[in-house]
Amino acid sequence: MHIFIKQKALEIGFDACGIAKAESLDEDAAFLKTWLEAGNQGEMQYLERNFEKRTNPTVLVPGTKSVVVVLLNYNTAQTQPLEAPRIARYAHSAIDYHLVIKSMLAKFEAEIVHKFGADSVNSEFQHSFVDSAPILERRWAQRAGLGWIGKHTQLIAPNIGSYCFIAILLVNKELEYDKPMPDQCGRCTRCIDACPTIALNGRSLDARKCISYQTIENKKSVDENIRPKLSGFALGCDICAEVCPWNKKWAIPHQNELLKPVNEIYNFQKVDWQTLSQEKFGIIFKNSAIKRAGFEKLKENILMING
Repeated sequence: MHIFIKQKALEIGFDACGIAKAESLDEDAAFLKTWLEAGNQGEMQYLERNFEKRTNPTVLVPGTKSVVVVLLNYNTAQTQPLEAPRIARYAHSAIDYHLVIKSMLAKFEAEIVHKFGADSVNSEFQHSFVDSAPILERRWAQRAGLGWIGKHTQLIAPNIGSYCFIAILLVNKELEYDKPMPDQCGRCTRCIDACPTIALNGRSLDARKCISYQTIENKKSVDENIRPKLSGFALGCDICAEVCPWNKKWAIPHQNELLKPVNEIYNFQKVDWQTLSQEKFGIIFKNSAIKRAGFEKLKENILMING
């Protein structure tokens, strides 16, 4: 069964697939509790809810025995003009990656159910996820043998790097499980050293200092002490990933037609972003992940990086 699942994942278009035994993540639960108590989540209060479900998929979806994890490469071949406000690579596609991956997951699940029966999943609960549920995606990817969590707190996957989306399907069948991948960062601290806001600390991230958090999740204006350190990013941040030696070795542009870019991201000059109207924003980015930040937030961020 596990061979069929992995083959189908690749046929559908995912770049990697691994499987882990569903169980409580006790060490992660202890870390998360301490992390939350320190206030590292900032305004992301949703991280405080559903604590037991977040650290135990068998509580999140009753009957779960296996965690099937898939990866999708989103690294881009093109780059933005040098003076243009920077948009993190994950948001370059014309169609929001959530929509792309949900469609792929639906096909993936249909293949599994067709082959092994409707009882393969618990249809009474949401059981497939991409950034949409209380589940620790990166940890499950590591436990499923797909990579390790780097010092920049992102998954680093062999032959992909850290420019990858993680999606999960919870299955009610016992399968053959992959071995967790050991850490391979060694003594390297390039990501920590490169972070302009000192948001990284070993294996932890203070979201309140993170440029990505400040330019997207923080619904208020970017904190005053962060503004001079945005490093040209108006939405998200790729700095820690760009300096990672494993990305330099492995990261290659994706070939997924469903993740075709918004052409304006590579064509817009600085002045185009500065004069972008709300009407034009709605047309160009109508299906893009950029819409999550919203027009007003994006324009405000652009003004800040331009001083």
